[in-house]
Amino acid sequence: MSSSEDEYEIAVVGGGPAGLTTALYGARLGHETVLIDRGGGRAAMMADTHNVIGITEEVSGNELLATGREQVQSYGGTFERGFVTDVVETDDGRFRLSTNDAEFLAERVVLATGFSDERPDPPLPRNARGLHWCLHCDAYMFVDEPVYVMGHGEAAAHVAMIMLNMTDEVDLLTRGAEPTWSEETAAQLAAHPVDVVHEDIAGVENDPDSGWLEAMQFEDGTRREYRGGFPMYGSDYNTALAEGLGCDLTEGGEVDVDDHGRTSVDGVYAVGDVTPGHNQVPVALGQGAKAGIALHKELREFPRSSEEIEADGPVGADEVPAIPPELMATAVAHEGHAGGPREEATADPDTPTADDD
Repeated sequence: MSSSEDEYEIAVVGGGPAGLTTALYGARLGHETVLIDRGGGRAAMMADTHNVIGITEEVSGNELLATGREQVQSYGGTFERGFVTDVVETDDGRFRLSTNDAEFLAERVVLATGFSDERPDPPLPRNARGLHWCLHCDAYMFVDEPVYVMGHGEAAAHVAMIMLNMTDEVDLLTRGAEPTWSEETAAQLAAHPVDVVHEDIAGVENDPDSGWLEAMQFEDGTRREYRGGFPMYGSDYNTALAEGLGCDLTEGGEVDVDDHGRTSVDGVYAVGDVTPGHNQVPVALGQGAKAGIALHKELREFPRSSEEIEADGPVGADEVPAIPPELMATAVAHEGHAGGPREEATADPDTPTADDD
C-alpha cells in the first residue's frame, strides 16, 4: 500500500469503545490504521463508568474515550475528527471514505457507528441525573430507591418487572399512550407489584445542588418521588453506511455480523451497538478485540502460504519484518516495547545477594 497519509490498511468509523478497541488492535498489530470519529455517541453521555474491570466509577464516558484516543495514537494510529458521509468500494477492491473535507482509502473498513436512543417528549429528568439508558449498567444505582420506567410497549413492561429485583418501588409511566404490550404481558404485569401510571408528566423536580432527580409532577396534580429511571422507546441504528455498501441487516435493524464482526460484504466489518447483542461497554471492547484480531489475520504478510511460496519462492531476509517503518519506529520508542524505557529495579536491602556470601 502507498505510504500516502490518506491511505490505510484499516479505517474505523466511530470512536466509541468498540471502534477504539478495533483501532487499538490494528495499530498494535502493525497495520496502518485511521479512526474517524464525529464525536458524541452513547458512551460520551455516561456520567460514570460501570461494569468495566480496572475502570473506577468516577471515570466519565468522555474521560474513558479521551484516554482511548490517546492510546490509539500512542501506538501509531491516526485519529481524525470528522463525519463520514459516504463509503464506496473502489475498482481495486479498497474502500473510499468521504467526510465533509477529506477522503481516505483503506483495504478494510470497520463500521462502529452505534445507535441513537429514541427520546420521549419533555419534560424529562436530566440525562445521567435521573434519566438513564442502560438497564444493566445503571440498575445498581437504584437499589432500594423509587424508580420509574417510561414507555408503553413490551420492553417497558418487562424492564419495570426486572427492576423489582433491585427495589420494591417501581412505576411504569405510559404518559397517556395506550399500552401496546401483549395480553400475556399484561397478565404478567398485573401479577407484579408495579404501579402503572397513565397520566402524563407535567413537571420535574431536581435537587438544586446535585441536579439529581427528586420527583415528578403529573397532569392530575399528583407528585411521585423518584431517584431515576429508564425510557424505553426503542433505538435508531446508524446503518446508512452499511446499507450503502450492501451489508445485510437483521430483522431488528442491526448490521448482521459473524462472531468476529464480518458483514455480508467482503472487507467490511461492524462492531459495537450497531450490531446485535448487549449494548455494554465490556461487550463492545470484546467485539472490537475480536474484529481487530480477525483483521490482522486477513492482512498480515506472514506466514506465507504454501501456494505463495511455490509461486514466489521462500521469504527473503530483506522482506521482514512486515511492519511499516513508521509503526516500527513508534513501537521501538514506546514505553510498552521490550527495549523501551524501564524503571531500574531496586534491590531489597534485606535480600541476600551473591556478594553477601
